[in-house]
Amino acid sequence: MKLELWRNATLLLQIGEKKILIDPMLGEKGSLGKLPMTDNELENPLVDLPFSEEELKDKLLTIDAVAVTHLHPDHWDGKAIELLDKNIPVICPEIISEQIAQSGFKNVISIKDNIIWENISISITKGEHGTGEIGEKMGKVNGFVFKTEDKSLYIVGDSIWYDGIAAEIDQHKPQYIVVAGGAATFAVGDPIIMTSQDILKVCEYLPDTAVLVTHLEAVSHCKEDRAFIQGKILENGLEKRCFVLQDGEEYLFS
Repeated sequence: MKLELWRNATLLLQIGEKKILIDPMLGEKGSLGKLPMTDNELENPLVDLPFSEEELKDKLLTIDAVAVTHLHPDHWDGKAIELLDKNIPVICPEIISEQIAQSGFKNVISIKDNIIWENISISITKGEHGTGEIGEKMGKVNGFVFKTEDKSLYIVGDSIWYDGIAAEIDQHKPQYIVVAGGAATFAVGDPIIMTSQDILKVCEYLPDTAVLVTHLEAVSHCKEDRAFIQGKILENGLEKRCFVLQDGEEYLFS
């Protein structure tokens, strides 16, 4: 099992010979424009993908499936809809399957709880994309657990740390976990994804599990960058099992 961070939440997961592209935001720098309810004028995404458009098209030819946690544009953008083969399997929570099909995708695999795809167990998990009124506006979000006979990976998706994440960990017992860091916060309300303190709580709850941090330095409402989060990891002596991934970096599951 191998994971490559492309940018933000876009990940390429390889399990055996199968490659699954997760939460594709494939547009060029600035293609999404300014995010609503932010206190800056920055255009998103803030950075390009770590490879050229020609390289991107070549990479997409090797993809066996796509997995989408939710439909916010930094996880599923117009460029992804344009570039992806409309016959490719798109694995997603049941709640967003119809919208994806309406974009022309002919092989949408919706999950209510769990499916087996190509001998890989894929489960849907719950999340909370913020609290209070902002959390309600952000809508429902989900994550995935991918399991084989000897490996298990929990991709939390866009969620803060709360009791529900602990419950998912207790149920699925992942060996590896990917969290969305960056403390993204709008002009009003609390963070809508994990802060560095949330990440430390994940590490505390999972003392024997590798924690990978993504969703950094790509969208304008994130308040914590890689250097800040890495500093907190070092302060707490977690550098041997908590890793801040760089765009284009691969992580091989041992």
